[in-house]
Amino acid sequence: MPAPRDGVLIVGSINADLTAYSSRLPQPGETFTGDAFALGLGGKGANQAVAVAKAGAAAHMVGCVGDDRFGSLVTSSLGEHGVRLEHVRTVAGDSADGDAGSTHTGIAHIRVAGGENDIVIVAGANASLDEAQLDAAFAALGDRVAVMLTQLETPLEITLAAVRRAHDAGITVILDPAPARALPEEIWPLVDIIKPNETEAALLTGLAVDSAASAAVAGRWFVERGVDAAIITMAGAGSVLVTAEGVSEHAPIAVEVVDTTAAGDAYAGHLAASIAAGLGIDEAIRRASAAGAVTVTRRGASASLASAAEVDALLQG
Repeated sequence: MPAPRDGVLIVGSINADLTAYSSRLPQPGETFTGDAFALGLGGKGANQAVAVAKAGAAAHMVGCVGDDRFGSLVTSSLGEHGVRLEHVRTVAGDSADGDAGSTHTGIAHIRVAGGENDIVIVAGANASLDEAQLDAAFAALGDRVAVMLTQLETPLEITLAAVRRAHDAGITVILDPAPARALPEEIWPLVDIIKPNETEAALLTGLAVDSAASAAVAGRWFVERGVDAAIITMAGAGSVLVTAEGVSEHAPIAVEVVDTTAAGDAYAGHLAASIAAGLGIDEAIRRASAAGAVTVTRRGASASLASAAEVDALLQG
């Protein structure tokens, strides 16, 4: 009897997050004393893989780390969260000055103040993700995964190649287009679900997105280009789903916000896991919204991600 096709393939970035917490962000040129520091697993791909695993689905990560201490740290953390690592590659290479050395793991420098954050990312080994890895992953897992989840923190040509492979294999493609960048028109008919926030939707469509009504207009922009479903997330204002059948609004879940760092990743991971489990898109959005709400109530990236039990508890409220 064939294995069930209910896993999630996550193609994306793996970073070490270096996070500083303070009462406010410094002004340009200013040195400001913070309150706390954390070092841990991050990267949109890795965070979403952990979210998928915490949601209860089989999470198969495809990505790269460097042959440095950060690489060991992040792969150990992924494994501890239950993410499958057979298709994570350790990259060795030359140092920046041309001497023999290591390729560093991707780094995210995060500053958090007042529940908001800003982030500087250095790609490092993430830039080494290649089509050979995709070929190996799809050959091994193409008949075992129901969903492929990907983002835009790895080379664009590799993201496009992953989307094409998943589409051709009959795997549901979920694109979290972050950080937002111009994308070729050919990608849209290959995407089943796109999940931008309001800022990303505005950058991709060229439309102002500042309300549910304008989010619906942006969602239609994606659907008109071939995407099956567009989910525009708007943080504390909830989300808007647009399909060829119409528009529906999904109300937010009110919580006390501490740190928004991984909220979008929690949402994407639980959305993917729910779709892989066979839930309809409205119920998947409901669970994804709850996962994001739980996640913003505590500090950190992967460490803050919600579990299926926590989502259940919040929804049963």
